[in-house]
Amino acid sequence: MLLLWLIKNKETMSRFFFDDRKQLVNDAIEGVIVSSRFRNLTRLDIDPAIRVVVRNDWDKSKVAIISGGGSGHEPAHVGFVGKGMLTAAVCGDLFASPSVDAVLNAIVAVTGDRGCLLIVKNYTGDRLNFGLAAEKAKKHGLKVEMVIVGDDISLPDNKQPRGIAGTALVHKIAGFAAEQGKSLGDVKALAQQACDSVASMGVAMQTCNLPGSEDDEEGRIKGGHVELGLGIHGEPGASTVDSQNSKEIIATLVKHLRKKTGNDAKLAVLINNLGGVSSLEMALLTKELVHSDLGPQLAYLIGPAPLVSALDMKGFSLTAIALNDTFIKALQADVETAGWQPMVKYHAMPVQKHSVIRRDVVITPSDNAAAKALVASVAKTLIAQESHLNALDAKVGDGDTGSTFAEGARDIAQLNDNGKLPLNDAAALLELVGDRLATVMGGSSGVLMSIFFTAAGQKVGEKKSLPEALLFGLEQMKRYGGADLGDRTLIDALQPALEALRD
Repeated sequence: MLLLWLIKNKETMSRFFFDDRKQLVNDAIEGVIVSSRFRNLTRLDIDPAIRVVVRNDWDKSKVAIISGGGSGHEPAHVGFVGKGMLTAAVCGDLFASPSVDAVLNAIVAVTGDRGCLLIVKNYTGDRLNFGLAAEKAKKHGLKVEMVIVGDDISLPDNKQPRGIAGTALVHKIAGFAAEQGKSLGDVKALAQQACDSVASMGVAMQTCNLPGSEDDEEGRIKGGHVELGLGIHGEPGASTVDSQNSKEIIATLVKHLRKKTGNDAKLAVLINNLGGVSSLEMALLTKELVHSDLGPQLAYLIGPAPLVSALDMKGFSLTAIALNDTFIKALQADVETAGWQPMVKYHAMPVQKHSVIRRDVVITPSDNAAAKALVASVAKTLIAQESHLNALDAKVGDGDTGSTFAEGARDIAQLNDNGKLPLNDAAALLELVGDRLATVMGGSSGVLMSIFFTAAGQKVGEKKSLPEALLFGLEQMKRYGGADLGDRTLIDALQPALEALRD
């Protein structure tokens, strides 16, 4: 019975939000169109199975640019429809080529006397369906040309390299040429030049999952490893690397890219999120890129952002294009699309000199054997309990309490070992501990502990007993932190302990 229930409710176990798997792509297209800030998109009303999105401001006075392929690579391809890029996008189902009829209807809908250019990623289904549609359109008297993008360099001996993120750059350059009123021949020639000038390579630590399907690929890439050269449909890559270190991975990709682009060409690089990488990681990877061996050749950056994704793949790709003046002008030109990321000129991170404003605690180290032993014992205990406290915290929080307190303990232990604590002056000792914990512990715990020890030190300086001073520190911590006894915080343990010490 359980097996039957699991089969019946398979969709409920998906990693994706959707209502009806059969309508997923149609629903997504509608979402893109209604949210377009340019209000320049419309869908051809032909047949629900024919998914063609076109510019609603198109007048057929220029060369039309059409691309498309399987869905799941958003913002490609619908996100690139608009002035300055694509005239129309033909969308297949997830990772499935659109039909010949869909491509043909797109061609007929947007092609005028100037003709149209098809930009096709180098996959068999796309080549065949777009190619046959082009031949049929020619029988209608339309001028149609096609370029095939094969920018993936991960398999150097492959006679049919796959088209991946570099396709977006070809869209941009061809769209610019068409917008300038160039002839079909000139637009095709520039697009082909762009195809010949781009090189891409991807890497992932987890492949993608299909909506409505179980995670049958889970575990293919082992923990601590990444796979180089995955296709944008999750096809196996060229090799596996026993590292997830960002610097090492970028260095590997850069080495392969430079073999293709050479060591002297001025480059623009697209940093493409394959769908499942956080913005924090993408920013870090961009930093690694600009400090890599490719840095001296780097003139412009595009992204980091998803441009040609692979659903939820935990990976990214780098695309380098050798630049000339025309490419730079084309890639910098404004567009009216949802998915394109403006190209920016690379410059090293600027820094501004500033004097640190903070109150340093001025102390005179002193010796006290009993105090020294007590500080050492407390620090040693916290450090030893790091993993245990992390495990406890993981059950209710983010699992870092042990590491946070151990970091503070290590700092105080080092000062203690080096004879830099005022061990014979309790007020100064507490105040110094409070100052150091705010600096080294970080987060709310560091601030709370700093308030606790600093306030306690002030009271000891006013000749209050140590238990009274510590309870005052606790009250100040409760005042600023907002928690009290019974709120399931460290106060639940600390307050009874201090009251017992007092009594």
